[in-house]
Amino acid sequence: MKKVRLADVADLAGVSMKTVSNVVHNYPHVTPEMRRKVQQAIDDLGYRPNLTARRLATGKTGMIALAIPEIDHPYFSELSRYIAEEASRLGYRVIVEQTLSNPEAERAVLNDREAGLVDGVIFHPVRMQSMEVARLQRDVPVVLLGESTMPVTADHVMIDNVVAAQEGVRHLVGEGRRRIAFLGMVSGDTTGSTDQRLLGYQQGLVDAGMTPDPDLVLSVSDFTPEESSRAVAHALASGVAFDGLVCRDDRFATGALFALRQAGVQVPRDVAVVGWDDTELGRWASPPLTSIAPDKRELAATALALLRERIDGYHGIGRHRIVSHALTIRESAPLGAPAFQSR
Repeated sequence: MKKVRLADVADLAGVSMKTVSNVVHNYPHVTPEMRRKVQQAIDDLGYRPNLTARRLATGKTGMIALAIPEIDHPYFSELSRYIAEEASRLGYRVIVEQTLSNPEAERAVLNDREAGLVDGVIFHPVRMQSMEVARLQRDVPVVLLGESTMPVTADHVMIDNVVAAQEGVRHLVGEGRRRIAFLGMVSGDTTGSTDQRLLGYQQGLVDAGMTPDPDLVLSVSDFTPEESSRAVAHALASGVAFDGLVCRDDRFATGALFALRQAGVQVPRDVAVVGWDDTELGRWASPPLTSIAPDKRELAATALALLRERIDGYHGIGRHRIVSHALTIRESAPLGAPAFQSR
């Protein structure tokens, strides 16, 4: 198949090659009507810009990288979609890289793997600590995601996990729950998310006049629903009584729902369950999950806005942004369903 050239697009659109180039490079002075006309010709012909030529002409590739721990994690897959949509709106294409929380893979993201290939990187580190991130030399602009402590020199976007967990506990307390458990503490976890969510859970109990009970903090060996199901089943078999459960994420919550159902415990009558991330997995759980919902669309837009400013030449101190969250209430912990008093 003959390769489509810039000149072919210009001929079809009836404009100059310079106008096509301006549209391809997303220059702001092109009129909306002209941009639409050229974009239609690009779509009709299947034109793909030569990235090497673009880099030589502008110093930019029009590509960004998104480095996340797991592609198949429901939260990261949904966040990736929002980032890709926002990037497309801004004229960028996205390369997704999976690190699997491997420290060498994470270091490669900030060292040299993306150099020359992309204009910037949105990166969710898991294993790398704040000072290590700060010390690495970065030739490519980076915006960091996640709840781990990040250096003041780096741009960072997150939600307030402590406040969000407090709100989850407050909801359960408001529905009459008095023995609220947390699922769960993960062996070897270095993400920072779990510690902040546990802290918010504990503060929520204190705010309600309750004393945190270590027996109500359920431990797990990994991040799988299977392991969270095992932890809940073990707690029930050991006689640990609880009527509310705040889960580290929706995967843990779906594992908990399975274990509760297997034990004949009714949700929400006997135990009300709150998940985290408000993912499609939780929306289709049985019963559907009440879940702490980070505004993933706002998170994506904020990260892209910061990254674009870096790409365009901003060299100032790191900006730390807290985006909004909400509690999405569904059948696993609905309003007006107090704890079953005869338990």
